[in-house]
Amino acid sequence: MNQEIKKIGIMTAGGDCPGLNPVIRSVVRTAIMKYGLEVVGFNHGYKGLYHNDVVPLTLDSISGILPIGGTMLYSSNKDNLFDYTVEENGKMVKKDVSDVGVENMKKNGIDAMIIIGGDGTLTSGRDFSRKGVKVVGVPKTIDNDLGCTDYTFGFDTAVSVACEAADRLHSTALSHSRIMVLEVMGRYAGWIALNAGISGGADAILIPEIPYDINKVADVLKERAERGKNFSVVVVAEGAKPVDGDVFVSKTIDDSPDPIRLGGIGNVIADQLEKLVGLESRATILGHIQRGGSPTSHDRILSTRYGAAAVDLLMQGKHGVMVTLEGDKMSYASLEDVIGQNKAVDPEGELVQVAKGIGITFGD
Repeated sequence: MNQEIKKIGIMTAGGDCPGLNPVIRSVVRTAIMKYGLEVVGFNHGYKGLYHNDVVPLTLDSISGILPIGGTMLYSSNKDNLFDYTVEENGKMVKKDVSDVGVENMKKNGIDAMIIIGGDGTLTSGRDFSRKGVKVVGVPKTIDNDLGCTDYTFGFDTAVSVACEAADRLHSTALSHSRIMVLEVMGRYAGWIALNAGISGGADAILIPEIPYDINKVADVLKERAERGKNFSVVVVAEGAKPVDGDVFVSKTIDDSPDPIRLGGIGNVIADQLEKLVGLESRATILGHIQRGGSPTSHDRILSTRYGAAAVDLLMQGKHGVMVTLEGDKMSYASLEDVIGQNKAVDPEGELVQVAKGIGITFGD
C-alpha cells in the first residue's frame, strides 16, 4: 500500500451525467473505509481548484447521493487552468494559471487527485500529471466515445431515456400516421442513436459514422407506407451528416474550449421526409433530458467500480493513468495514451449489421 498518500482530492468537470454521484460516493467510501484516508472535493471543477473552493467529503456528506443525478460537487466545462481567462490591467486575457491549482492542492495537504471527466477534463488532468501531481482519471461521458475503455458510466442511462422516448413516439406516430424523428445526443459518435434506435424499434438510424442519403431513407419509409405501415420512427444523432454535406451546427460559444454546439438536425430531417414521403412529420429533440435524472442500476454499479478502482490504483502507486473497463475487468491506461483517442461506431461492426439485418436503414 502507498504510505505516501493520506489525503486525496476529487473533482468533476465537463458535462454532467448520471453516475457522477455514485463515483464520488464510491471514492469516498473506499478511501475512508478501506484505506483510512481523508477526502476533500473541489466544487465547480477546475474553477473551484483555481479559487480554492474546497469541501470535506465524509461518510455523512455523501450519504444518500447514490440515486441522485448530476454531481454534488457541481461542474464547469469552460475552465482550463492552462488557458484561463483572468483580468490583467483592466483587460481579460488568457493565461496559464495551473501553478495556482497546484499550490491550492498543497495548501489543502492533498497528496493525489481523482479527476472525473471527459477528453477535455482529462487533458488537463494529464497536464497536471506532467507537473508532478499524482492524478488518476475516471472517464465520464454519456456519449461512450472515449477510447481505451469499453463503456463509460452515464451511457446506459442516456440510452434508456432515449429508448423510452422512442417507445412513446412510436405510439403517437401510429395514432396519427406520422413520421416521428427523435434527435439524440452523442456529438460525433453514434453510440446513443444506434443503441436507442435498435432497442426502441426505429425504422431508420442516422449516425455520424455513416453519412446518409435522405432519398434512400425516404424510399424505405415509402415502402413501409405501401405495406400499410403509415408511420415510422427515425432516430438521428446530433452529429449525423448527409453524404454531400456537413454536421448541423446550432450555435458557437466563443469562451468554451469546444465552441461548436450541435443540434437541430432533427427538424431538418423531419421537414425533408415530410416532403419526400408525403406523411406529416414531427421532430423531438431530446437534449439534456438524456443527461439528467437517476442513473440506471447498470450505471450505479459501473460508477461504483470506477470509483473504487481509482482509489485502488493510487494506493498501488499508479498515477498518470485513467481507469478503464476491459471486458468484465477494471484496468487502466496511461493518460498520455488516452487523450484524443475517441471511439467511434464501426460501420461494418456487428451491431450495425444486426440493425441492417432486421430492416433498419442507415441511409447508405
